[in-house]
Amino acid sequence: RLCLPPWVLMAVLLSCGGLSWGEQGLDFPEYDGMDRVIELTTKNYKSVMKTHDVMVLYYHEHPGSDAVAQKQFEIEELALELAAQVLDDLDDEDIGFGLVDEKKGSVVAKKLGLEEADSIYIFTENEIIEYDGELAADTIVEFIYDVLEDPVEIIENDPEVKGFHNIEEDIKLVGYFKSEKSEHYLAYVDAAEEFHPHIKFFATFTPKVAKDLGLKVNEVDFYEPFIDEPIVIPGKPYTEEELEDDIDGEHIIAFAEEDDPDGFEFLEILKEVAEEHNDNPNLSIVWIDPDDFPLLVPYWEKTFGIDLGSPQIGVVDVEDADSVWMEIDNDDDLPSADELEEWIEDVLSDEIDPDDDDDDDDDDDDDDDDDDDDDDDDDDDDDE
Repeated sequence: RLCLPPWVLMAVLLSCGGLSWGEQGLDFPEYDGMDRVIELTTKNYKSVMKTHDVMVLYYHEHPGSDAVAQKQFEIEELALELAAQVLDDLDDEDIGFGLVDEKKGSVVAKKLGLEEADSIYIFTENEIIEYDGELAADTIVEFIYDVLEDPVEIIENDPEVKGFHNIEEDIKLVGYFKSEKSEHYLAYVDAAEEFHPHIKFFATFTPKVAKDLGLKVNEVDFYEPFIDEPIVIPGKPYTEEELEDDIDGEHIIAFAEEDDPDGFEFLEILKEVAEEHNDNPNLSIVWIDPDDFPLLVPYWEKTFGIDLGSPQIGVVDVEDADSVWMEIDNDDDLPSADELEEWIEDVLSDEIDPDDDDDDDDDDDDDDDDDDDDDDDDDDDDDE
């Protein structure tokens, strides 16, 4: 398959690396000195997690005896305390904040499914959301406000249409559906829940609003940040299972400009290979034309370490943005169909695997940990 629903495609690529667009900061008070952030242990974590409607956990590296690391951790903890203070006044939700030390709280981390140190995990009633943004009180609070909102915002009148258009800095989607019971709308909600709150989803059931937005029934428009003209997304409804199958794990992603001679030739070769493997359910290739998303090109180039001035194909693990890209020499001819097919077969057989980089990194980390452990006190055992 050489296709995906475009909102799925965008979510695949945007979920790598935690892309965010700048937002105006909130007005914050002075820290009042009250301790609200709780260190979780094996003795208290169950009761703490049950006490709150939403729980924000910072799973952090063990600072050890290093003075610089300890100072940095104090700054991070203060940011969490300030965020907890601001959210303490919410009437509708009881939001708690906690710390889990990678070394002392390893048992708790395993019980709660915390995998990546120096990450913030937000536990709600239905899901666990990983926050990859800046560890600053204002951005954390704004993100949690987004988490608390409904995954799909309904537009019903002219002021709300105006409000929709005033959102310029975020990626957003809007769809027009017959009713809340529509199969297309239910699939749209499933997609929104999957990507909430990273991508903003809107919908309307009002013909006049749909006309103002230029939407037909069961049509979805995709808006890039700061771009007025949307990309129209017609098509069938997709189930949550199909979306999760398409999004989770590793994906082959191809970047090629259709209007560029090299890009067009590369796409033709790619389509030829895809058609030959059309009956292979394990092969799904996401294609994106960089010309369609100019503002995202620098982000993708930085995240994946590639030059999108020429065709690129790689395999990406969307959970951690690890990737491996086929070596394509800009000065030589493009890869042949046979070469491309051989590379794809290596990916499918796991001979080419982004996780191999993790193994190398883990080895390096183990070496570093051995050095750090020599400096740490013996009192930092797991709290069992």
